[in-house]
Amino acid sequence: MELKLYDTLTKEKRAFAPLDPANVRMYVCGPTVYDFAHIGNARPVIVFDVLFRLLRHLYGEAHVTYVRNITDVDDKINDRAARDYPGLPLNEAIRKVTEQTGNQFHADVAALGCLPPTIEPRATEHIAEMRAIIERLIANGNAYVEQDHVLFSVATDPRYGNLARRSLDEMLAGARVDVAPYKRAPMDFVLWKPSKPGEPSWASPGGIKAEGRPGWHIECSAMSWKHLGERFDIHGGGIDLVFPHHENELAQSCCAFHTDRMANVWMHNGFLQVEGEKMSKSLGNFVTIHELLADWPGEVLRLNMLRTHYRSPIDWTLKGLEESAKTLDDWYAVARDLPGERVAGSVIEALTDDLNTPQMIAALHGLRNLAGDGDELLRDEFAASLRMLGFLADTAAGWTARKQQASGIDAGQVEALVADRSAARARKDFAESDRIRDQLAAMGIAIKDGKGADGKPVTTWEVAR
Repeated sequence: MELKLYDTLTKEKRAFAPLDPANVRMYVCGPTVYDFAHIGNARPVIVFDVLFRLLRHLYGEAHVTYVRNITDVDDKINDRAARDYPGLPLNEAIRKVTEQTGNQFHADVAALGCLPPTIEPRATEHIAEMRAIIERLIANGNAYVEQDHVLFSVATDPRYGNLARRSLDEMLAGARVDVAPYKRAPMDFVLWKPSKPGEPSWASPGGIKAEGRPGWHIECSAMSWKHLGERFDIHGGGIDLVFPHHENELAQSCCAFHTDRMANVWMHNGFLQVEGEKMSKSLGNFVTIHELLADWPGEVLRLNMLRTHYRSPIDWTLKGLEESAKTLDDWYAVARDLPGERVAGSVIEALTDDLNTPQMIAALHGLRNLAGDGDELLRDEFAASLRMLGFLADTAAGWTARKQQASGIDAGQVEALVADRSAARARKDFAESDRIRDQLAAMGIAIKDGKGADGKPVTTWEVAR
């Protein structure tokens, strides 16, 4: 099947043709590790994990390189370190912050069913590459040194603004531009700046004697160049990164290496809002992945994210989470512990159409209905499709256990109460039966009475949502 992807730069969906089918290369902007990642941060992680899985399926696991960076030098990190560890030297405090938040990010995204990237570079490990690119830009006349800063001269790049599809005047009007005496023009952006006392610092490029540190945009250009080359296949991230981050990356990389492209395809996922409103701490609807995982299994968060096409805005709601949980309950009951060998063609067909995950989910529903009729080959195909997409990480029993853990439910206590209620019903003590039912409901447990295959009464239970 032919893979088609939408390119933000050209504003068209076209057939994907890798530069080298034996080494398909993708770069995605990763976290700045200063705090817990919020649910909006989870969207690109999940979206590009699905693309990574699809590329591995199409080209082979050994032929796809996925790079997702970690930004570990940033003003926000410095501020957090000074706040949380006021008694430590700043550099030591920074290490503590980046280690803790980096480890938490890895735990969170693993719980969401995401594969680790092939390479996960840290910005501080690529200072030499940053300096090399900056020296090239200075030599090419695209950057200049002023007051111990190195700045990119936007006027030297006639293509600047092509990614955002905005003129310089439009970008200037809509941007938060620092007015600084060392800038030749308002839109010029920092490649390198002097470090304050105690901050991380390295030998500066451009003949600057004072030590300094990189600007944000140069970091991703350096890391992608180091691990994927001057030009690669796919660059991804959230739509909020189109300008200025990706616009600046594109400019400095193309000018440094004299290329007309940095990535053949630029992909961006849409914004996320919560219950119809923009997520913000002031509105009280700011929620982290870590907080959500305390109430919901990661698979539920993953499926809920994929119900909306990646380029469309998504409204994150409690109702959506409840529906996703019910869907997975049903899917896991059918797929159970099958390893699955052959992924369904209908699932791949949906994904090759610019990651059409709503169509993919419709295909999975169709598979589930056919598999539920007892066709073992289709049931195996259904299980294989779920596993390829990051679901069915372990057994159906494991799914139930994770649901209980996420909800703080003591399964043993629930089973004992259900057994006591069944005994009360058997002896026609309906007052006691109702009391136990109400006790279970207060614990967040929904029960369902029915009959087994032998016609005898059976009571099942699940965590209520």
